[in-house]
Amino acid sequence: EVQLVESGGGMVQPGGSLRLSCAASGFTFSNYAMSWVRQAPGKGPEWVSDINIGGESTAYADSVKGRFTISRDNTKNMLYLQMNSLKPEDTALYSCARGWGTGDYRGQGTRVTVSS
Repeated sequence: EVQLVESGGGMVQPGGSLRLSCAASGFTFSNYAMSWVRQAPGKGPEWVSDINIGGESTAYADSVKGRFTISRDNTKNMLYLQMNSLKPEDTALYSCARGWGTGDYRGQGTRVTVSS
């Protein structure tokens, strides 16, 4: 059974930082590209970033480019999202997904709230 479990969310002030983690199990993690997807209150899912199998190639939505960094550790089956210079509009439920774009499996998510 594919399992994706996110952690690291919370409340932070504008300009602050958070590091999200995603623990993957139930599949061969190193065989799949991985992504982060977010969903703001009242809006549909939005692709944030993805990373290839080896971690050498990454892509970001324009809204987060230069502020967020995706990474992975295939030895630990972990996916990460370092989020810096957070803005109120980054407030959302953040989920990791297996595959490119919005993926074929998604975790339950971890909530990020950016507010003063």
